[in-house]
Amino acid sequence: MIVRERPSGLKLFFLLRGSILKQIRWALLANVLVALLVTWTHGAPLFHQKIIVTTIPFTLMGLPLAIFLGFRNSACYERYWEGRKLWGDLLLRGRNLARQMLSLVDLPAPPASARDLEDVRVRMVLRAVAFCQALKQQLRGAADAREGLQPLLRQADWLALAGQRNVAAALMMQMGTDLNDCRRAGQLDSVRAASIDATLSALTASAAGCERIKSSPLPFSYTLLLHRTAYLYCFLLPFGLVDSIGFMTPFVVGIVAYTFFGLDALGDEIEEPFGTEANDLPLEAICRSIEIDLRQALGETELPAPLQPVDFVLM
Repeated sequence: MIVRERPSGLKLFFLLRGSILKQIRWALLANVLVALLVTWTHGAPLFHQKIIVTTIPFTLMGLPLAIFLGFRNSACYERYWEGRKLWGDLLLRGRNLARQMLSLVDLPAPPASARDLEDVRVRMVLRAVAFCQALKQQLRGAADAREGLQPLLRQADWLALAGQRNVAAALMMQMGTDLNDCRRAGQLDSVRAASIDATLSALTASAAGCERIKSSPLPFSYTLLLHRTAYLYCFLLPFGLVDSIGFMTPFVVGIVAYTFFGLDALGDEIEEPFGTEANDLPLEAICRSIEIDLRQALGETELPAPLQPVDFVLM
């Protein structure tokens, strides 16, 4: 995610970091070169017949294209914003789980250590951290979602995750088992157990929502239609402008192509909000925030530092 103050004045026109220009530069360059060629030849006759194209077809096609690109980008941003809300809910539910485990479970003494995994309260809280990290790695397509989880889990629990297709779901099953053991041991009554179980269910629902966004892209036919139409429009535009604006054709075509190609590329980028591109959600930073909050709840003082943007990008 790009994190920086909004620039003003001339800086707006010269910023490259965070701009969509990098993704569209070659298509934009090709479009401007075509416009230069058309302007230079000034609509040279084809088979001794001068073909004249007015601006009317491009006016009729440009407005609907802009509207449909706007609709698509709105749909893509809705996916992006829903993903951010789901991760915000994971942070909230994680804090609630830490509070519930530390205040509702009847044990004779507070946890001996913030790393004592034999204490069910510590184990459940750190497993919530592992759950979020495993979910992040699954959403980003990591080869092994267990990577980095071993310090947060008992050895037996970590080994039990081997071969699991959905590591986050397997961690949640372990949490359910521990919750049931607490209830059977008399450390929780049914009412308090149901309250904690509701928190676990909410964590599961947020994870399922993220998986739904990941596995359900916008219809490919709709995206393909807009891709084709935007490229056809921009590459044919010089033929409609050259007879009316002459040498200004490449300049105007460049501005229009930058807008349409940029909207198209930006929609592609935020449609999948869980990746590692500059405009994707900062899942690493969110997971680090969850880890800090939950370890702090356990009384740990040597906490990891919050992640900071690098070159204005927060991962």
